[in-house]
Amino acid sequence: MFGRFVERRAEEALSDTPVVLIIGPRRAGKTTLVKKMRNPERTYITLDDQTVLDAARTDPVGFIRGLDQAIIDEVQRAPDLLLAIKKSIDEDYRPGRFLLTGSANVLTLPKVADSLAGRMETIQMLPLARAEIAGQHPSFLERLFDGKLGSQQNAIIGDDLIKVVLLGGFPEALSRDSERRRQDWARSYLTSILTRDLRDIADVEKLTELPKFVRLLAEHSGQLVNYSQFGAGINVSHKTGQRYVGLLEQVFLITTVQPWFTNALKRMVKTPKLHFVDSGLLATVRGLTFDRVKADRGTFGALLESFVFSEVQKLMTASDIRVMAHHFRDRDGHEVDIVLERDDGMLVGIEVKASATVKAGDFSGLKALAEAAGKRFAFGVVLYDSTDTVPFGDRLAAAPLSCLWD
Repeated sequence: MFGRFVERRAEEALSDTPVVLIIGPRRAGKTTLVKKMRNPERTYITLDDQTVLDAARTDPVGFIRGLDQAIIDEVQRAPDLLLAIKKSIDEDYRPGRFLLTGSANVLTLPKVADSLAGRMETIQMLPLARAEIAGQHPSFLERLFDGKLGSQQNAIIGDDLIKVVLLGGFPEALSRDSERRRQDWARSYLTSILTRDLRDIADVEKLTELPKFVRLLAEHSGQLVNYSQFGAGINVSHKTGQRYVGLLEQVFLITTVQPWFTNALKRMVKTPKLHFVDSGLLATVRGLTFDRVKADRGTFGALLESFVFSEVQKLMTASDIRVMAHHFRDRDGHEVDIVLERDDGMLVGIEVKASATVKAGDFSGLKALAEAAGKRFAFGVVLYDSTDTVPFGDRLAAAPLSCLWD
């Protein structure tokens, strides 16, 4: 069993907060984690059991009334339970009473959005990070803000890096012995998400068109969002395309990244960027195998950028520093793949490059970000397919992709 970054944060939250909700993709390991955290006082309940689900939906207040401390798995399947939990917590505000998991972001549902404000801490749990797989406790974010990234003599590079990115982070996919079996699992997983899980949270008019819609999004992973173009791909409106993107975000298949900008400068693009949460799923949707990526390395860039973005999100959970993730693009075409803003306002930029060489021109986006941010800019790095860290001027460097987990 892999150690998970989320466990420490969840234990801390349970020590002083009545309700802790762990949200993230289905099959990311949430159930395994909460069962590990189970104790004799804390009853385990899963809403994947149809009988239990019927009881929770029929009488949510009565269902909760009999529980003193509990783990409730897949709570998005009966969102009215959150209102009943609020009532129970208001009557008995002890910390650690309820540990919940959700494979859809129930906090976006109008009925429950504000019901547990101030009573619940929400923690996101994504598929396995490379550092979790390697059993490492990473310090990448701390070193990045300090500008102290080092070379990695044992860095994963070349073909091995392609294999790591194609693996993704879902535990069940990692347990499969062959690429074909991993992609079979991924296709089955996607079918389940697009049929069962979406029905738990919304009525989707064109359910049969969703696989085509997801393939369209996969072709645009790492690019700016264009809802009109996405909707037109399945003959729906801009508004419906936007709604479908939002629903796929709610079930943690994709994520949209807001731009970083400052009102002092008017020439910044304020459009979100799209990423798939897992690079292995992205590869499956796009039909990319190791042989295809190796034969056409041009297909690797978008996969790698989504992989790095997901890794950074996972490291944000492990780190004690609090950061928000953005992207940057200005009207002159300068862009930075990932911008991290610390809670004190300091910024770092991460540019992702699939090649083994870096040139001065690869830093143009980071330089534009540094100019826009001024004194708030702490450091900028181009992560690339190599073992060496190379300085490229004031507060800029190229560093191995393996810095993310080693």
